[in-house]
Amino acid sequence: MSAVVTGGGSGLGLATTEKLVAKGVHVVVADYADKKQELAEQFGDKVTYIKADVTQAEQVEAAIAAAVDIAPLRVLVNCAGFGGAIRLVERDGSPGELEKFENIIRVNIIGTYNALRFAAAAMAKNEVINGERGACVLTASVAAYEGQIGQIAYSAGKAGIVGMTLVAARDLATKLIRVNTIAPGLFDTPLLARLPQEVRDSLGAMTPNPARLGVPTEFAQLAVQMLENAYLNGETIRLDGAIRMAPR
Repeated sequence: MSAVVTGGGSGLGLATTEKLVAKGVHVVVADYADKKQELAEQFGDKVTYIKADVTQAEQVEAAIAAAVDIAPLRVLVNCAGFGGAIRLVERDGSPGELEKFENIIRVNIIGTYNALRFAAAAMAKNEVINGERGACVLTASVAAYEGQIGQIAYSAGKAGIVGMTLVAARDLATKLIRVNTIAPGLFDTPLLARLPQEVRDSLGAMTPNPARLGVPTEFAQLAVQMLENAYLNGETIRLDGAIRMAPR
C-alpha cells in the first residue's frame, strides 16, 4: 500500500515517513521545500518526493495521484502547517496584518482540507480490508486550546483542524475511512533547532513530565498507532507531556 505524508521532508513529517517506510509502506512525501535529493539518499526508491503547496489543489491532487499509481492509497498523515506572530494591535498602534493572517489560515485549514478531500476520494475506491479502506491523521497543536499572545492566526488554524476532525470522521464513516488528529505540544523540530540551546532547555522545562521537548519519533509513534487501531476514530489526542500553555 501507499501513504501520503504532507510536510514529510522534515520534523514530525519526516519521523512519520521513517516509521511508515519501516513498516513496508511506500510513502509519497508532499512537501513545499525541495527535499528530493535528501529523501532519495535516505530512503532510495521507498519514498517518492512530490513538490507541493498544500494550498494549491492541483499540486495536492498530483501527490495523491502519484501515490495511487504506486499502490492503493490507504494512509494520509497531514503535517504541513506553519505559524507566525500577529497581534490584533501591533506595537506601533496599527491593526494586525490581514495578509499574514490569511496565509497562516490558508496553509493550516485550506491545506488540511485539500489533503483530506483528495486522499479520501482516492481511498473511497479501495477494496475493503479488515473493515477499512483507509485512515487519516491530521496535525493540530496545543495552541488550538491555549493559544499564546501573538498566535491568533496559528491558534485559529489549528482549532479549525480540531473542529473538522469529528465531522470528517462522521462524513467518511460510510466510506470506511477513519480520521484522527494529534495536537502536539513543544517538540524538538527544525523550527526550534534554530533557537539557542538555553532557550530550548527552558522551553522543555515548561513541560510537567517528562520535562523536555518532545521528539519527532514520539509523534510518529502515535500517528502509526492511530492508523493501526481500528476503533480509534474522530478523536484529537494531545501529545504534550501535560503542558498547558501560559498567555505568553
